[in-house]
Amino acid sequence: MKAVVRTRSLPGLLVTLLLAALAVLSAGSPPASAATSVSTIAEALRKSPVYVDPAASAQLSSAEAHALAEQIKNADKPLFIAVLPAGYPTANLLRNLRTATGITGLYAIRLGDRFDARADSSVLPRTAVQNLVTGVQGEKGAKAQLTDFTNSALTNMGGSAPSGWGSSSSGGVSSTALITAGAVLVAGSAGAYVLVRRGRRRRAEEQRAALERLSVVVDEDITAFGEELDRLDFHPAEAGADDAMRADYERALDAYEQAKSLMGAAAKPEDVRAVTQALEDGRFSLAQLAARREDRPLPERRPPCFFDPRHGPSVADATWTPPAGAPREVPVCAADATRLADGRDPVVREVDTDQGRRPYWDAGPAYGPWAGGYFGGGLLPGLLVGTLLGSMMAAPSYAADYGSGYGDFGGGYDGGDMSGADFDPGDFGGGFGDGGGGDFGGGGDFGGGF
Repeated sequence: MKAVVRTRSLPGLLVTLLLAALAVLSAGSPPASAATSVSTIAEALRKSPVYVDPAASAQLSSAEAHALAEQIKNADKPLFIAVLPAGYPTANLLRNLRTATGITGLYAIRLGDRFDARADSSVLPRTAVQNLVTGVQGEKGAKAQLTDFTNSALTNMGGSAPSGWGSSSSGGVSSTALITAGAVLVAGSAGAYVLVRRGRRRRAEEQRAALERLSVVVDEDITAFGEELDRLDFHPAEAGADDAMRADYERALDAYEQAKSLMGAAAKPEDVRAVTQALEDGRFSLAQLAARREDRPLPERRPPCFFDPRHGPSVADATWTPPAGAPREVPVCAADATRLADGRDPVVREVDTDQGRRPYWDAGPAYGPWAGGYFGGGLLPGLLVGTLLGSMMAAPSYAADYGSGYGDFGGGYDGGDMSGADFDPGDFGGGFGDGGGGDFGGGGDFGGGF
């Protein structure tokens, strides 16, 4: 008896094979809705500074991500960027990512069309991170937003890139590869020398430009002090003048001449600090002279008026709240104290910027040395917290260009080291729904930005 062999038609066989293939694929792949785990993102960031989730690839192309990663590597900074889809879970995201990655640094996440960042305070202070995030909020497109954030962050943050970014996975090395590497090394050394020289030249040009802009303000200060001396109507030989008055007057004159001489010799913005310090010394001498002539108690040594040092030594501390900032006590002159008590605005020293006239604390980094000469002794950090100048001075790179010693600004910055879960969780709190019920950027940390 012959066996009966049943055959299927070709179309039926194809359908069967297709269904079997689909079944295998669906069984071996996670559901499309499953989010990439934080540990997977962290593992990728330990190898490269930029991670783009497959579900968010439309936001940032491979070429754009590679260019951004190369920029961060070349800057040798521990900046980590993740681009995730809009529906990614946000609760404790930044904190969990920092824990999983285990590397001290600055972490930024673009999630859909929203953006937030946090950093270890040793790399970048929280206020500086907030200001950088605020500065790029509302920008259209991931490339523009992430590029602008990266440019600003690399300029301000401290630390070094983790060693894992520069590791090589290659095995043995051939003689041809060694020869090629030697040639590249020679060429690279020459190129590095050119880049170093170019960087130094660019830095010198930036400092010259900053000094030119700053010199206008300092010259106004020196002129204003000279006019005070002219209005003084004091002569050392006049009736009633004593040795103490004459000494006050001589100190004021010496301070005026010293300020002019120092400004004439200034070669970089940092040199301006000594100029404004001399002017402040001279104004205090004039305040002492005025008290002696009017037979009043001698004034205590106080910093100048915060709103405009040309107002002279302060007479009291008053509460002042800058726009979108926190209240703080600032030294004020009698006139500004009265204005604040009456609910009016103080008379603020404004300077020229590319955005028009702005208060000096919102005018750029060059005004740090200018303010440092007036408000020495560690007073500046408390006065400038939350302002543009305060954030810039808190950055580790500030001292290299504008000097150090302004109080507790700067110093002690590191990054890129493997700390694991040993970090301050407060540095990474408040964003991506931390304490905010899953609301990305919850808690109003950025003035309602999210």
